[in-house]
Amino acid sequence: MPPRYLTRALEPVLKRAAGEFPAVVLTGPRQSGKTTLLTHLFGTSHVYVSLEPPDVRMAAMADPRGFLAMYPPPVIFDEVQYAADLLPYIKERIDVRRSARGQYLLTGSQHLLLMARVTESLAGRAAMLRLLPLSQREALERPDTPLPWDTPRGQSSRRELAYRGLWTSFLRGGYPELVAEPTRDHGLWHASYIQTYLERDVRALRQIGDLTLFQNFLRALASRSGQLLNLTDLARDLGVAVNTAKAWLSVLEATFQVIVLRPYFANVGKRLVKTPKIYFMDTGTLCYLAGLKDPGHAASGPMGGVIFETAVLGEIVKTLVHRGVDPQVYFWRTSSGTEVDLLVDTGKRLIPLEVKLSATPRPAMADPLNTVRYDLGDKAGPGYLIHPGDVRLPLAPGVTALPFADL
Repeated sequence: MPPRYLTRALEPVLKRAAGEFPAVVLTGPRQSGKTTLLTHLFGTSHVYVSLEPPDVRMAAMADPRGFLAMYPPPVIFDEVQYAADLLPYIKERIDVRRSARGQYLLTGSQHLLLMARVTESLAGRAAMLRLLPLSQREALERPDTPLPWDTPRGQSSRRELAYRGLWTSFLRGGYPELVAEPTRDHGLWHASYIQTYLERDVRALRQIGDLTLFQNFLRALASRSGQLLNLTDLARDLGVAVNTAKAWLSVLEATFQVIVLRPYFANVGKRLVKTPKIYFMDTGTLCYLAGLKDPGHAASGPMGGVIFETAVLGEIVKTLVHRGVDPQVYFWRTSSGTEVDLLVDTGKRLIPLEVKLSATPRPAMADPLNTVRYDLGDKAGPGYLIHPGDVRLPLAPGVTALPFADL
């Protein structure tokens, strides 16, 4: 019996894109549900073709026009990065019937390289969308739940998870197979995922001879998650060149394994050059790399704060990405040392969020949020202190303590 299908928040965005563009490119990490989503929505109207099998890939590369003639639109081409040379020929066929919408639905697991090829070949012809692992709202089958600052009065509670259940969900992560099949051994699943990811994506993007050393890099990065990233120190500890560490980090970013969080500055140029923080996209990946197997140890151990920050950042990023929005999320740090974990730029307001591991919020915890809101002036939106408990209450004017379940 197949696992139950979980409705994704991206569905209406994807349908709209297919109705407006000749092609849609859906990128995201492996196992995030791209194929399932496309076949669920378009399985009856489109032929499905995977480009991952070597014989199919070779046929596509040997005779692109003949291959496309064999699979005329409407068609889904899965894992198109394996035969990216098809893209100019897809453009050729699109231009014959430019007014036809949703002709080609393409998926890929390597965003940066695929994005470059799509920009080169399908500019103006393809919508680019991303599908990440499940957000909590999707896992709880409430994909349309707004973010707290989307509505004047916030939103109603989604407290389906008790404290321990919350940490169990962090330990398992948001990949659809683990959410839809709660009896699956998450440790074995993540071990297999990391190994498959190493063998397929990393070797495809970089010539990495020593995969064990790259695994050590992953674990070292996990131990530094949520901290200002000093690649020089990290490279020295691992015994590799700084340029190698930079290249490996770019692989993780290109395959949606990490989020690069930069400090907020009004000057965009400064944001790009200042030291970022690195977070893993999925809490389950982070916990696996940190060697955590028990919810209690995850919550009370030294990584507890980082895991919770990762969950909060991931929830915001996934929610925005699955709306078809490019998330503008930063952290805030002043020269005097005042810091707020997250700052969300909505385009109209800047929403500061502080993340605390304590389930008992206190007014003093709002001090950094008060400082940042004062510094931002008219640009400041409401501030939120996100915690893992179940208490929702005002901490200061314009600042609310909010359970993670209500995020």
